[in-house]
Amino acid sequence: MKYLLLIYGNEAAMEAATANIPPDQQAAEAKVWYEYGDWLKEKGWYLAGEALQPTSTATSVRAHDGKPIVTDGPFAETKEQLGGYYVLDVANADEAIEAGSRCPGATFGTIELRPIQEFPDQPQG
Repeated sequence: MKYLLLIYGNEAAMEAATANIPPDQQAAEAKVWYEYGDWLKEKGWYLAGEALQPTSTATSVRAHDGKPIVTDGPFAETKEQLGGYYVLDVANADEAIEAGSRCPGATFGTIELRPIQEFPDQPQG
């Protein structure tokens, strides 16, 4: 069963908290994320994952009368922003919850777990 693990956190708070951290401490803090990725791979659950650039780099696109309407920034104003994701292949919801609870982002934000919709006639690729 495939799940999308979405990592939400307060971007402004994270920026403020990390603004004056020396590079060696930043590397130590990043290490927990690498270890988490390694753990997911060891469990055989990891399919993909990436960190996202700040929401200030986002572009939203909508279509009106067949023409794109492009705006800067994310679609919604929220207290927490999407900062990254993992795509998991787990046996059941309990394994997805275990992965979510061990995610380093769960200590400062919210982890959303969403089952990926699979369509029976969808070409495999």
